[in-house]
Amino acid sequence: MLPQLFLDRMKQMLEEEYPAFLNSYEDARYQALRINPSKTDRNRFAEETSFHLQPVPWEANGFYYEKEDQPGKHPYHEAGVYYIQEPSAMAPAAYLDAQPGEKVLDLCAAPGGKSTQIAAAMQGKGLLVSNEIHPARAKILSENMERMGVKNVMVTNESPQTLAGMFTEYFDRIMVDAPCSGEGMFRKNEQACEEWSPENVQICAARQQEILACAASMLRPGGRMVYSTCTFAPEENEGTISRFLEQHPQFHIVPVKKYPGMADGVAAWTKHPAAEIGDTIRLFPHHLHGEGHFVAVLEKEGTVSENYRGYCANGEEKPLANGEAKAYLAGLQEFLGKIPADDAERLLLFGEQLYLMPEHMPATRRLHVLRPGLHLGTVKKNRLEPAHALALAISAQEACHSWNLSVDEARAYLAGQTFPAEGEKGWYLITVDGYSLGWGKLAGSVMKNHYPKGLRKLL
Repeated sequence: MLPQLFLDRMKQMLEEEYPAFLNSYEDARYQALRINPSKTDRNRFAEETSFHLQPVPWEANGFYYEKEDQPGKHPYHEAGVYYIQEPSAMAPAAYLDAQPGEKVLDLCAAPGGKSTQIAAAMQGKGLLVSNEIHPARAKILSENMERMGVKNVMVTNESPQTLAGMFTEYFDRIMVDAPCSGEGMFRKNEQACEEWSPENVQICAARQQEILACAASMLRPGGRMVYSTCTFAPEENEGTISRFLEQHPQFHIVPVKKYPGMADGVAAWTKHPAAEIGDTIRLFPHHLHGEGHFVAVLEKEGTVSENYRGYCANGEEKPLANGEAKAYLAGLQEFLGKIPADDAERLLLFGEQLYLMPEHMPATRRLHVLRPGLHLGTVKKNRLEPAHALALAISAQEACHSWNLSVDEARAYLAGQTFPAEGEKGWYLITVDGYSLGWGKLAGSVMKNHYPKGLRKLL
C-alpha cells in the first residue's frame, strides 16, 4: 500500500502524468544483470547462456533478463560472470565514467553494484576505495567485490567525516549514491514503503548535505562527482543539489547525454533552484524500463598537473621488504604460475592474511579496513593456503593447475561435494566452462572441495 501523503505529493508534481505513474505500480518490475568484462564479453555471454537478453541503453554491459531465466541460481553467478542489478541503478556509475589508473571513491558503496561497475571500467588499474558506514553492509560489499574478482579495491568501513579528515582533494572521481527515503524502490521493496514519512525525507535531505560536503573536500580540482538517489522526493534531489551548489560555488552541473525516457530535473519542484538544475536526470518507471532514480553529474573547477597526488594524512602503505616478500612469493608459486614483477613489489601482510595492494594504496592505520586489495592467501604454519578471492580474480591460464566442470558438475561442487580426479597432487583452480569458481586440492584420486563453507549452495 503506497503512503497517501506520498501519492498526494506525486499527483501535485506530475499533474497529467500522474495516472501513468500510478499505473506503473501494477506492472511487473524490470530485472537486469551486468556482465563482468574482466571475465567475459557480450558475444561470448550471449552464446553460452540461454537467458533472454535485451540491452540496457545507458550501460554497455547491462542486459534486461526475463523472470524465468533465474540468473541468481546459475553457477556463473557464483563465478562472478555477472552482477544482478536494478537497471536504473546502472546509470550513476556509467555517468561517473571512471578510467583505468585513476583514484576513485565510492562513498556509500554497499551492497556493491556501483562499485563493481566502477571497478569494471577501471580494468584493474588505479585505486578504488569502496566505503560503507554500516558494518554488516560493509561485509556484504566486501564479499561482492570478491565474487566479481576485483583486484584494485580497498574496502573501508568508515563515516564520510572520518574519510574527509584523511583525504584532501585526493580523488579523481567520487560516487555518492546517498542514503535516501527509497521512494523509487517502493515497487521493489515493501519495507521502504512502510518506513516512509515526510519527516524521514527531511532527515535524509539533511544527511545528504553532510555527505556531499565531505565528498566535495575529497575531490581534486577538475574532478567529477556523481550524486544519485533512488527517490522521487525533490527535497532530496533538486533541493539537495541546489543547496550544495549554493554552498560550494566551485562546483557546477555537467550537461550529459540523456537516453530515451530520461527526464530533466525540474526547477519548479524546489525553492531557490540552481540555474542549471534542468541538466540533472530523473528516471521514472512510467517513462523507461527501470525504477525511480535521480542523477546529478558535478565537476569541481580547476586543473591539476599530471603528477598530482592529492593529500592523504596516512601516507602510502609500505609493502613487504624484498627479503620477506621472497618467502611468500615462493608459497604463491605453489598454485600460481608466473607472478608479475610489479605485483611482487606490492605484497602486504595484514595479520595472517597476504594481500596484493592496489597502486599507491593509502596506509591502513587509523582506518577500519576490511579488504586492503586482493586477498592472495592465509599464512598457516609456514605455508600459504590460497584465498577464495584469488581464485575468482585469476583465469585458468594463470593457475599452476586447473580442472574444468560442466554446469551440472559445478552445482555439485558449489554444494561442497568432492569428485574423482587424476593428475599431479596439489592445488587446482576449479572452473565452470572456463570461468573460475574456487579451489580444490587433489590428493590420491579425489579432488577435495575447498569452496568456502559459508558460501555453499544446496543442490
